[in-house]
Amino acid sequence: MATQATSSSPSSTSSSSSSSSSSSSCPQWKCHVFLNFCGVDTRKNFTDHLYIALKQKGIITFWDDEKLERGKYISQELLKAIEESKYAIIVLSTNYASSRWCLTELAKNFECMKKAKLTILPVFYHVDPSDVRNQRGTLAKAFAKHEEDTRVNTEDVQVWKAALKDLGHISGWHLHDR
Repeated sequence: MATQATSSSPSSTSSSSSSSSSSSSCPQWKCHVFLNFCGVDTRKNFTDHLYIALKQKGIITFWDDEKLERGKYISQELLKAIEESKYAIIVLSTNYASSRWCLTELAKNFECMKKAKLTILPVFYHVDPSDVRNQRGTLAKAFAKHEEDTRVNTEDVQVWKAALKDLGHISGWHLHDR
């Protein structure tokens, strides 16, 4: 995984164009890892243990319970934390795609990855990577509900589907202990 590096040195793959705007300039890493997960599936088990293990190794990890400032809008804080992280560990679980917020974070992770600012590390937790690539099973059911929900933008659903399909093509860890 990540070795502890100073927060001031960005990845060597980041661009350093002199005409870069502040949004595309090399970020100052505030976290080594951003954890993206569905709380109802993994917060009190797998992700909790993963967070503790990373912290014990000295890896600065964004964990929404501890890192969100009181009085700030959660959505903006989470999206900013993704931008300020070097790695994203996506813990894809059974109910992950049911959460609009998990999918919004996933899309932001891919946006940052495409700008060469973030490396995505997927963990397929009780989910088959081929189901993610092909959006079958619980993923298909979750997207059917999102498509029926009048509060959800159709374009967002398409972005989420594309991000999940891309995630299914990234080599990661497949955990299936049942």
